[in-house]
Amino acid sequence: MAAECDIIRLKAGASTPTDVFGARANTLAELIAAGFHTTDAWAISVDRIRAIARSDFPKSWPFADRLNRGELFSLRSSPVVRAWGGPETLLNIGMTGVVRDRLAQTLGLEAANSLYCRFVQDYSVQVMRLDEEEFEEVLAGVKDDTPDRAKALAACLDYYEYEMDEPFPQDPIEQLQNAARSMASAWMGTSARILREAKGADNDAGLGLIAQQMVLGVGRGESGAGVGQFISPRNGAIMAHGRYLSQGQGLDALDAGNDASFLGADERGPSLETLAPEAFEQFHAATELARQVFRDDMRLEFTVHDSQIFVLDAVPAERSARAAVAVMVRLVEDGIKSKREALLGIDPRSLNEILHPQIDPKATRDVLASGIGASPGAATGRIVFTASAAQASKARNEPCILVRVETAPDDIRGMHSAEGVLTERGGITSHAAVVARGLGLPCVVGASSLDIDGRAKSLNVIKTGVILKEGDVITLDGKTGEIILGAPKLVQPNLSGSFDTFMSWTKDYRKLGVRANADTPSDARLARAFGVDGVGLCRTEHMFFEENRLNVMRELIFAETAAGRESALNLLLPMQREDFIELFSIMQGQPVCIRLLDPPLHEFLPRSRDEIRHLAEEMNLSVSKVTSRIEELSEFNPMLGTRGVRLGITVPEIYDMQARAIFEAAAEVQKKTGKVLEPEIMVPLVSANREVEIVRARIETVVSNVEDATGMKLKFALGVIVETPRAALRARDIAKSVTFLSFGTNDLTQMTYGLSRDDAGRFMRQYVAEGVFPEDPFHTLDIEGVGELMLMAASRGREERPDLTLGLCGEHGGDPVSIAFCYAAGFDYVSCSPFRTPIARLAAAQAQILDSKATA
Repeated sequence: MAAECDIIRLKAGASTPTDVFGARANTLAELIAAGFHTTDAWAISVDRIRAIARSDFPKSWPFADRLNRGELFSLRSSPVVRAWGGPETLLNIGMTGVVRDRLAQTLGLEAANSLYCRFVQDYSVQVMRLDEEEFEEVLAGVKDDTPDRAKALAACLDYYEYEMDEPFPQDPIEQLQNAARSMASAWMGTSARILREAKGADNDAGLGLIAQQMVLGVGRGESGAGVGQFISPRNGAIMAHGRYLSQGQGLDALDAGNDASFLGADERGPSLETLAPEAFEQFHAATELARQVFRDDMRLEFTVHDSQIFVLDAVPAERSARAAVAVMVRLVEDGIKSKREALLGIDPRSLNEILHPQIDPKATRDVLASGIGASPGAATGRIVFTASAAQASKARNEPCILVRVETAPDDIRGMHSAEGVLTERGGITSHAAVVARGLGLPCVVGASSLDIDGRAKSLNVIKTGVILKEGDVITLDGKTGEIILGAPKLVQPNLSGSFDTFMSWTKDYRKLGVRANADTPSDARLARAFGVDGVGLCRTEHMFFEENRLNVMRELIFAETAAGRESALNLLLPMQREDFIELFSIMQGQPVCIRLLDPPLHEFLPRSRDEIRHLAEEMNLSVSKVTSRIEELSEFNPMLGTRGVRLGITVPEIYDMQARAIFEAAAEVQKKTGKVLEPEIMVPLVSANREVEIVRARIETVVSNVEDATGMKLKFALGVIVETPRAALRARDIAKSVTFLSFGTNDLTQMTYGLSRDDAGRFMRQYVAEGVFPEDPFHTLDIEGVGELMLMAASRGREERPDLTLGLCGEHGGDPVSIAFCYAAGFDYVSCSPFRTPIARLAAAQAQILDSKATA
């Protein structure tokens, strides 16, 4: 049974723990203690509310005498965690016919009747659960030709008595107890429980209530109610922002549309500043004081009575990610927060909103369909269905969206030319998703509600029957996964100023390195601009998909003799060497980890009949010859076939050429700079140490030959990318031949689960919804399964070689939860696409700060 002391008056020195009285009560207590101008209030505890839900009311309410004297009160929810929400506030408790008559003497009969009418309606709907629409129909049917709204009030009272079979209650305590019980019951109802559990609340999450003396917001002089802050929610600039409704109550200003005023005179339309300059100055002073008290910019709920401000509540100011960073920087500069606190104050994932264009929040969205948001940002363009069409569109300076059933490696040129990518199939780590994130392109995959027909050049929205053709304009939202018709206004990113300052603080609070996946020199330049610690993954195959190189690669594949292969490789060698020279020069001595060729050779060959015929013409071969070679290279499961190290062992000339290009490039850069380079060479898809030994022997031969030819002493580090469960299990053995292990968690997750990352999107949402997986394992690292393999490999590898370097180069390298795991596991670095490196840098700093707090 709840104790009578479960209802306390909020005043300076009062103890109001959040778990006992809720978050809002705790905030109001802080406001009162800090000297804010507010009204008397009482906090009702979580335990007492649970008792009230069972109709176990207190023997007496400590403010009952005030209610009985005719003072009006509000009843507000105070959940233990604000984000859980709560029942709607009820205003004007205690309003009766007698109180209406008294108020009429000071406010006038019309205002008093309006307040009474409002309370009858709110009480009927919120407390007694009468139908709101029927109530509004009753009021709409009243022709109130009286100047004092007497007919409207009478209709409200009559409707209540008709529905409830009793007159409207005139006992203030009865009103209070019914309201409190209704709010408590609503909180414990099934719908409310499901909603807050979706926000992370426990099944028995607690709700407190606040009973607070009303400031009417109605009366002579300037009176009203509003909500506002003194920062721009868009960019964090110092300015008044919010809404105010003269002669209004509670949150009326937010629902009043054009009838409500702004706060500052610099905003369009009437404002609190022009209506009541004195009240506006009080509001400004209150926001400054709240900033000092709560050590953050706050959004205040307030009521004005005769130009006097009464502050009722304070929550962190509304802000975009861009504004949040600006706010944190200013709080540090003003000495209110430390850099450590500021870094912990930003969700790393929110930086996506800063790094990429976004759809203006005020823009209208004509949503055609939805898929999986696989790469953040927004992009608008005309639909194209082929990579060549995307290239042609770019040549005409026409923005385009590349639309495919699914992408393949030979679509990369088209992806480089497009503003965004949309695919019917695929998941969060499908080819389209991974490449788009690397390029910083907005991407939506797994849009299964679309029927994309590349031959007919049409996109059919299955549910609505809408058909779009090549040239139609669409917009992609890579965050939400929405495909939008037309071109809503976009907000462009701004990475200077506060963002640069904020990100510069991360280097002082992290030891976990953050590298970038950079496949081209342009990727490397972008990575350097984002302040990375090196290149953690350079996928060399992407260098071969430029048109002039792709043809040479195909010549290699079709060569029937060693001499023919050598001729093609001699053409590829200078191309690769120039890429590596530029890459090493851009990174200026930072680590560069180069993965040797990984995909199976068939990925470099055409697929459609038109492409096959075109290749036959270019190579002066018959179509049957080209088709025969494609069939010869095809495999039932190419991702588990002749790729990676298997290709390097069976066609060793390819890895020899790549190693030679790396070392010749290193020698040239060393000669120019005088600084010794140590390229990191990574062998893909390893499952046995003997594979590494074979590759190492050939690389050592190549480096020796290059040293002899250049007269330069060259260094290198050899490692493997751990993608197979067997490589993880045999890490102790593999560590004998390498100096680093880098975990390729995209493939490692596929092979551990037996899931195709390209097809998992078809069922992953349902699996997460059903609780089969807590999260998409391609999005957030599966710590219990894949993570255990990684920990096992790390432990075994370092038992053999204590100085073994450990890294992660899968897409999980940009996920904050996965980064925290890598930090705790003692990894040396993570690597992700350049546009995700700021997220990784912040997440790595947060992991270290939180760890230092835990161990302090």
